[in-house]
Amino acid sequence: MRNDKEARTTGGIPGSDDLAQQLADEAEAGYDVAVLRRAAAGDADGSGPADVVRVRLGPDLRASLAARADAEHTSQRCDPAALRVWLHVA
Repeated sequence: MRNDKEARTTGGIPGSDDLAQQLADEAEAGYDVAVLRRAAAGDADGSGPADVVRVRLGPDLRASLAARADAEHTSQRCDPAALRVWLHVA
């Protein structure tokens, strides 16, 4: 994380000392493994395991992606739903 930016969670929530303490307290209390949600290894629609696909981006497109992700406080990964819209696939 760059120092000139506000720290945020992967969900875009601004980080704070209070949030860090809340998460630490929750972790120290323990989790019920039976109710933990398995990390999504598949597509969001449940169609099965997803593949990681590498894509080459030119410098202009890469800069545009980075700027958009920065503006939206999100990662630079491609959203499968956006890809479906672009491909006109249900």
